[in-house]
Amino acid sequence: MTGDSMTLQIALEAVAALALLAWLYLLLLHGGFWRARERLPQGLPAPASWPPVVAIVPARDEAATIAATLEGLLGQRYAGPFRIILVDDGSRDGTGEIARALAARDGGGRLSVLAGKPLAHGWTGKLWAVAQGIEAAKAGGAADWLFLTDADIRHGPDTLDRLVRQAAAGRYDLVSLMARLHCGTFWERLLIPAFVYFFQKLYPFAWSADPRRGTAAAAGGCVLVRARPLEALGGIAAIRGRLIDDCALARAVKRSGGRLWIGLAAETLSLRVYDRLAPIWMMVARSAFTQLRHSAFLLIGTVLGMALLYLAPPLILVATPWHGDRPAALLAGAAYLAMAASYLPMLAYYGRRPWEGFLLPLAGLLYTLMTLDSARRYWFVGGNRWKGRDYARSGASARERDGRPAAE
Repeated sequence: MTGDSMTLQIALEAVAALALLAWLYLLLLHGGFWRARERLPQGLPAPASWPPVVAIVPARDEAATIAATLEGLLGQRYAGPFRIILVDDGSRDGTGEIARALAARDGGGRLSVLAGKPLAHGWTGKLWAVAQGIEAAKAGGAADWLFLTDADIRHGPDTLDRLVRQAAAGRYDLVSLMARLHCGTFWERLLIPAFVYFFQKLYPFAWSADPRRGTAAAAGGCVLVRARPLEALGGIAAIRGRLIDDCALARAVKRSGGRLWIGLAAETLSLRVYDRLAPIWMMVARSAFTQLRHSAFLLIGTVLGMALLYLAPPLILVATPWHGDRPAALLAGAAYLAMAASYLPMLAYYGRRPWEGFLLPLAGLLYTLMTLDSARRYWFVGGNRWKGRDYARSGASARERDGRPAAE
């Protein structure tokens, strides 16, 4: 064996062994994220009294989904006082008109539609709309809890009832559900289960609910938050410039001493369909580098980590006929199997087939490229664009654009 071949053998075996050790850690010691066990319980006792709840729905150009979203909210079987405020954030596609027509047909005065004000400096568009909705909720009467939900989410009829029961039973200040994303097209089948899997790996749900840990997560499509603690920490204004607003809110609540719970949802459904790669790419690229705090060091570490975990094991295994290193192949094969096994609960949750676990490296590669593109946009384009707004590099302000590309 030559010196070069020995060096290659040592390197291959070291990389394969490190990947296997990393997967053993993730499987055994990383909050059981891969088990996907956190679900909203059935049959919890009712609270001593049903608190008043106000749903806040920020909406910008959501004509395709807003009717289903509002119908789901109006159909909630909730025993306490419940109102809905939709904030029409400058929509140009008739979103506000659809909402007003629904409000007129409802006749119960539960739904009100508020025309949003022009975007204030230092705010992201969604949070500015949410802040206006909260102010309207305060003016309209008591609201012990705020139900923050997106305009492309349809809730099952018992969602609010079960969220309130969960909050009361666990004495939580914020409870959240990761909406079940649409998973029908080719790109959705490849990338959507992986998206939720990676989110749970980044924010293990069990750790988020543990007051002894700093991990804090929420999913912006479905957040029930207690109004008083939110007001005590400065309200939505405390996170007004955050692009990843859901986790920023959860972190603020937890740092103030509040308790959190987040789980997967079977009946809270995302209505948005991703029939092409481009919209999924944009969804991730607009905020991935923000998640890394715009740090080049964290970006490099993330890329290396993704390569070690998801690319190295299958590549070393497939290349065995060329390098001939059987110990490296065995270690890499074990790491690849551990990876695929860790993906099985999420595949089952989305009704996918077990063999698709072996495609996780391809999803990991694409998400790594999206993250790199997010950094490219930040460094060379000057920020991110979303729904007709340019978000500056600081992530703390946005400006309107005269036109909105159809892709947004």
